[in-house]
This record gives sequence, C-alpha cells and structure tokens, in this order.
Amino acid sequence: QVQLVESGGGLVQPGGSLRLSCVASQSIFRINDMGWYRRVPGKQRELVATITRGGSTNYADSVKGRFAISRDNTKNTVYLQMNSLKIEDTAVYYCNVGPYYGTYYWGKGTLVTVSS
Repeated sequence: QVQLVESGGGLVQPGGSLRLSCVASQSIFRINDMGWYRRVPGKQRELVATITRGGSTNYADSVKGRFAISRDNTKNTVYLQMNSLKIEDTAVYYCNVGPYYGTYYWGKGTLVTVSS
C-alpha cells in the first residue's frame, strides 16, 4: 500500500504561483505513473499533469505553459509548479501514483484557491 500526502495548497492572487508536493510512503523508483488531478465542486475530477518514470510528461491544455510537473525519486516526491494562476484553477488538487503491485493510489487532496 502507498500513502500519499499532498501539501503546498493555499490562497493566492491571480497571476501568482504555488508549488504542490506529494510525498509517498513507499519508494517511487519503480512506480511508472505519477500525476496531479483536480476537482471543482460539482464537477468531475480532471487530469492536470502526469509524469512517467522515464520523465515523459503530459498536461491538460488548460495548464500547458503555466504548470510543470516533476518527480524526485530520491525523496519519493512528485511536484507541481503552478505559475500564472487563474481563478479557474481553484480546486482541490489530488496526487495519484501507480501502478504499485497493480493498484493506483490517491492522496486526500490539497485546496488551491485563486482569488483577489
């Protein structure tokens, strides 16, 4: 089993930046897929960004050029650097990793609020 703890959320003004972190309780060296998703109340959870063990990344069109995902296998951590934040980026952000013995795991989420 893998436990994930997200941090770094908070309140930021439009145009500001935040960096989210997700620390895994197990080594992520052999975990291929790591990603960030977000959910706005009343809407479905959506993909924000993913990164593979080999470093290949994928981004939602809405965040391309503004967000950057990275991973540090030595710290069992995946990051999401968010720049030029917009009000519509307000959401709960979730970390997702896997497969770990065939299972994908979710964190409990961290709230990002973009407001003036």
